[in-house]
Order: sequence, then structure tokens, then C-alpha cells
Amino acid sequence: MAAALLTQQIRDLTDPVEVVSAGVRKTDSTVPDEVFEVMAPYGIDLTGHRKQKMTAPLLENADLIIGMGRRHVQEAILLDPPCWPQAFTLKELVRRGAEVGPRRPDQGIRSWIDAVQGDRTRESLAHRSASDEVDDPFGGSLDRYQWTAQELAGLTAQLAGLLWGEELGRTG
Repeated sequence: MAAALLTQQIRDLTDPVEVVSAGVRKTDSTVPDEVFEVMAPYGIDLTGHRKQKMTAPLLENADLIIGMGRRHVQEAILLDPPCWPQAFTLKELVRRGAEVGPRRPDQGIRSWIDAVQGDRTRESLAHRSASDEVDDPFGGSLDRYQWTAQELAGLTAQLAGLLWGEELGRTG
């Protein structure tokens, strides 16, 4: 859901950005019916979406790695230890990005990510923080899926504003 929402947020960028979704669960599972239902009001059809498992080669080529929860970030770093500086939970990235401020027009994405990384340590990954976790609605009620979709829509809009606000005509 997050990848689809972010892709929608940045669809009008002059320079295209590739958003890839990968998870830590088995790839043979299907997208829950609830996801189709809660994404429809956003104009998103995930019928063609195919789940894929996170892999080291996928991570090696990523400029930014965003997990919904700390476990996702931990798994990414275990698969590709050098990806640490650009691996965040979505909530952590938005929170830290808001503290740093929107990316300046003359600033590269890597430079902004480095600023957001700041004084963050690997040890911070050892602790769970509910404030940095997006609720996983898998197996839950439709209401839970709707709540998560709304939260993700807000977070992806904030992230798009922080990274590409000038180009999209908005800021963080």
C-alpha cells in the first residue's frame, strides 16, 4: 500500500523515480482483498501487483530503503549491511526529515538522506518504538486496513513533500 501511495504522490515528477515494494514474508501469498477495497478510494488498482521478497541485490541498488516497521529495516541491514545509512522506517524518515527540513532545490537526495541520518546509531535498531511502527493490518478487520491506508497516505504525502516539494509544488 505504501509503495502504491508514494508512487501516486510522485507521479508528476519531471525525473521519474522508481518505487519498488518488497517484504519479509513469503512471496507466494496473495494481496488480501481488503487492500484492493481500501486502495480504490485513492484511485489505486493493485490487481497487477506481485509480491516479492526483499533480497540483497534489490537493496544494493536502492537509494533509499523504507520499512513499515523496525523489523523490515533490521532485515534489510542483515541482508545488505552497507545499506544502513539509507534504511529507515517510514515514520522515522518522515519525523527526522521534518526536523532537517525539506530537501533544497540545489541538494541531492543522497545529501538530504545523509542529513536525515545525522547522529542515528545502529544500536537504535535494537529497540522497538511504537512511534516508528506502521500498524500491519494483515489478517485484521477492514477498519484496520482503512486506518492503515489513511496513515500511509498521510505519511507518503509528507515524505513526497520533504523530498520533492518544490517540484511537486508543495513542501513538507
